[in-house]
Amino acid sequence: MKATRIAITAGILLGIGANAFAQHGHGGGGSGMGNSGMGHSSLSGASTHGNSGGSAQTTKGSGGKSISDHLSSQSKLSSKLQSLLPAGTDLKTASSGFKNLGQFVAAVHVSNNLGIPFDQLKAKMTGDHAESLGKAVHELKPDANAKSETKKANKQADADITESES
Repeated sequence: MKATRIAITAGILLGIGANAFAQHGHGGGGSGMGNSGMGHSSLSGASTHGNSGGSAQTTKGSGGKSISDHLSSQSKLSSKLQSLLPAGTDLKTASSGFKNLGQFVAAVHVSNNLGIPFDQLKAKMTGDHAESLGKAVHELKPDANAKSETKKANKQADADITESES
């Protein structure tokens, strides 16, 4: 009985630890492994994995760069994102409120991939009652496979960010 209880407790703790690892980064890019992980990257060594509960992460990476600072200094990434957003969209305004660059880039991809208006997706993901990318997708496009689409957007975001850094 005691051994079973210990095994169950260890399994739960291991599962929680693996989920936290998948959601909060591990020093490298990698793909989103959480059920509804938001954007992620490892820009400037800063972990930028999001989570389903909207933890208090900063919009700045190590080195103090904000999302708009990164976009200003990475014209290739800015151009790519601009092409995926509605004409006339200001990237600085569009990126405001997101926890990190990866979350913003993944949201832009989901919006483009699924035809969800970016302003609606952003409204769900930012603010006082911020939702994960996966949950926002599920609510805005119930017929879409939110988990699959989130994973796809996170991979696209990683690729875009990695490409812009090289």
